[in-house]
Amino acid sequence: MSRRRAVRWWVLAALLAGAGAVGAAQDDLPIHRECGYCGMDRQAYGFSRMLVRYQDGREAGTCSLRCTLVELDAHPGAPVAALLAADRDTRELVDATQASWVVGGGKRGVMTTRAKWAFATRAAAEAFVAAHGGAVATWEEARAAAREDLVKDLAAEKAERPARPMGCAGPAAAAH
Repeated sequence: MSRRRAVRWWVLAALLAGAGAVGAAQDDLPIHRECGYCGMDRQAYGFSRMLVRYQDGREAGTCSLRCTLVELDAHPGAPVAALLAADRDTRELVDATQASWVVGGGKRGVMTTRAKWAFATRAAAEAFVAAHGGAVATWEEARAAAREDLVKDLAAEKAERPARPMGCAGPAAAAH
């Protein structure tokens, strides 16, 4: 086999291996059909889903950036190999840290009042903003907005919960 032919084979093999890795990233729904935190159907919310891949091989599928933050908070210090987010338009997983994000706008968010959407390209994010409002953001800005909203959401949820009586006698004892 000539050297030129060998190089072609190596290039073809590398391209096929790369295509397999991208395809594997898209096959997350059968494995992680429900969000590990809220139980939402990740296929139904495929436009906002995320996938966390840890360096030890574990994966966590979530329905949204909010639930991804909860996942990352539950495993502080665990090395992340890849953080993937669905492109809002195509539903294909892209590198969340490299995606263009839109924060806010007229489309209802998933698990939050202020929406956060990922897009594979800045042009797609800008087109979404032109049609639905919001602001184009980086990963760091979207993550900071999600963290801010998560803190507010948790405080609101806590305030809405009825106070529970202390002790083990239950509600009957609290009435006396």
